[in-house]
Amino acid sequence: MIRPIVAYGNPILNQPSSKVDIENEDISNLIVDLWETMHNANGVGLAAPQIGVLKQIFITDFDYFKEEESFNKSEIEKFQQVFINPIITDEYGENFLFSEGCLSIPDILEELSRKNTIKIEFLDEKFNPKKITCSGVIARVIQHEYDHLKGILFTDRISSLRKREIKGKLDIISAGDFEPNYKMSFY
Repeated sequence: MIRPIVAYGNPILNQPSSKVDIENEDISNLIVDLWETMHNANGVGLAAPQIGVLKQIFITDFDYFKEEESFNKSEIEKFQQVFINPIITDEYGENFLFSEGCLSIPDILEELSRKNTIKIEFLDEKFNPKKITCSGVIARVIQHEYDHLKGILFTDRISSLRKREIKGKLDIISAGDFEPNYKMSFY
């Protein structure tokens, strides 16, 4: 089921998520809803808090980048992934700048600096434990979605000056005074 994406300004986006209790919670419908909602919005990642569920789960799908020649297609396909109860265990390498956007904050892109490489441990959709190392844009998207589980938005990582400069745009999103290209909910 396609769910509305929670818009900037809703306090749920700033709250930390709780771990998924794999013994007692059925999250199969949540996973399906995340995939359908993300694909409907043409996203590359979506975290459960973005559809109003404060659980430690996010998904990534890099099909969006398949047409770009700078990306390894087999690596992109490998990262169509469900991340349950993830923990980034290490971030290292060069810091690199890249424009980030967010389905909860449409039409705003901001340059952010993040570490190039991460190690992450998580459970997949079948609750199998996984450990992976990734870098570049894949690492960046994972870091961005992981932040959502901690209640951190990419706008929390930009300078206070830059945040003041885009305050008007953020207020418009928060108020719902625009026409989104996908289903959204406003606080």
